Amino acid sequence: MKRLFFILLSFLAFYSTPALAQEKIRVLHTDYTDKNENEVPGAITLIGNVEVEHNGSIMKCNKAYILEKENYLKAYGNIKFNQGDTLHMNSDYAEYNGNKNFAFASGNVVMRSPEMTLTTDTIYFDRNKQEAYYNSYGTIVNGDNTLKSKSGRFYANQKKYQFLTAVTLTNPQYVLKSNHLDYYTNSGHSYVFGPTTITSEENYIYTEKGFYDTKKNFAHLLTNSYIKYDTQVIKGDSIYYDRNREFSSATNNVRVTDTVNKFVARGHYAEVYKQLDSLYLTKRAEVVTLVEKDSLYTHAKQIVITGKEGERVVRGYNDARFYKVDMSGKCDSIHSEEVTGLTQLIGRPVIWNGKSQLTGDVMHLISDTKTEKLDSLKVINNAFMIQLDTISAKNNPNYNQIKGLNLYGKFKDNKLSYVEFNKNTEKILYNYDKENLIGIDKSVSSKISLHFADNELSQVFSHNNLEAVTYPPDMFPDNIKKLRGFIWRGDEMIEKREDIFPPEEQELHEQIVKESLEKKKEEDTPMEVLQETLDYDKNNPKPKPPVSKE
Repeated sequence: MKRLFFILLSFLAFYSTPALAQEKIRVLHTDYTDKNENEVPGAITLIGNVEVEHNGSIMKCNKAYILEKENYLKAYGNIKFNQGDTLHMNSDYAEYNGNKNFAFASGNVVMRSPEMTLTTDTIYFDRNKQEAYYNSYGTIVNGDNTLKSKSGRFYANQKKYQFLTAVTLTNPQYVLKSNHLDYYTNSGHSYVFGPTTITSEENYIYTEKGFYDTKKNFAHLLTNSYIKYDTQVIKGDSIYYDRNREFSSATNNVRVTDTVNKFVARGHYAEVYKQLDSLYLTKRAEVVTLVEKDSLYTHAKQIVITGKEGERVVRGYNDARFYKVDMSGKCDSIHSEEVTGLTQLIGRPVIWNGKSQLTGDVMHLISDTKTEKLDSLKVINNAFMIQLDTISAKNNPNYNQIKGLNLYGKFKDNKLSYVEFNKNTEKILYNYDKENLIGIDKSVSSKISLHFADNELSQVFSHNNLEAVTYPPDMFPDNIKKLRGFIWRGDEMIEKREDIFPPEEQELHEQIVKESLEKKKEEDTPMEVLQETLDYDKNNPKPKPPVSKE
């Protein structure tokens, strides 16, 4: 019981709240004592190996004056102030108010705790609040981190420094600068508020609200945050960043811009593995690529971009769609390689070029790797082109149709200019004299070639083994109006950029954007301290010293 009582008294002495007792400053040792009213009226002079105590704290110095009536001390030369094992302070000069439990030190001040060392010119220490502050520039060393600031405040019980003026945290891997930083010396956790930059050889980070674990090199960034690499900029409402893995993930209103590879990726969730040159995107994922002077918009539920500059591979999974001004399409998945210029549309592919619909088992779009322009098109197995006859009645539409085993097409200035169907080709074409239907051609041949002008069909030629019939308009049988394998997918046609997004993903996008705009109207406040910061010492106990075997 006595031991418990002693521990309780010791705890109160070192970590008390404003209720510290107003004890008198007590002299433990001095080589010489004098009371000279002419030198310092009302003071006792202590000289040589001075040691005093007050409320459990010990101060040593070369010379001191104690004003007994005021319970006040002035100390000079080689001052050492110890608050148990938790706080140590050295200086050239110090004052101590025993009634207020308040210390002032100046001249080569060094304050140490088990986690950090602070050097400054002048410091103030309130023992009741267990707070120290300085306004004369200071340098704090905490493990690998060095913090410099014009002013700062130290909360001893929380093991926290707070800086509200320009502060620089220097680490071997990066430099952090901010005007508002809360830094916890035991955990190395940093909380920033207001314009903040983190600069390293690998990247540049900007945020106006966030958290950084300087031991684990892990960050959570919020307001107006972005990460800038050599060629990429990653933005999002919330960004997680792991420096050790060079991995980052962003949530809501995500935008990844690549200036070298000329693409912009957008969505509401993204993962970037910088060392693997990998980008994963989902939740209304969209990649915008510059093709000549036009933009190509690509969407899929999941998009993965991998590879270094010039070796990019783009993969889109589940309901992939794309749109550009003169061409659009969709398929189950899309695979595009920059090295070969090959883009594969896999799983029920369809392309709309002008008024024409192209389908087949597999489709390949090939680009010129030097000019980056579309060069050619291949449709492998069951190639089928359908064009709605816009003059015919809407309730009973007619369709121009051409089919064959395979299709090969050529582009000119990114527009389809020539198409060739091979093997077992068939066609149905509606011929007009201005707006008057004059006949329907139905033929079978071994090859059919088509020429386009401004995405409009201008010429059609059938080659080899031709079997053709031209029907008058009123004598064309209904049962042969559609070639075998005919499927019109006009209701799926992508006519504008917004059509590449399914309704459910568009709804999600609108909801997230609305919530983000509402949140921006609220006054921004500093990030709440994480529970892992508050519980750091409890969850990371210091190892116990080895027990002596003697």
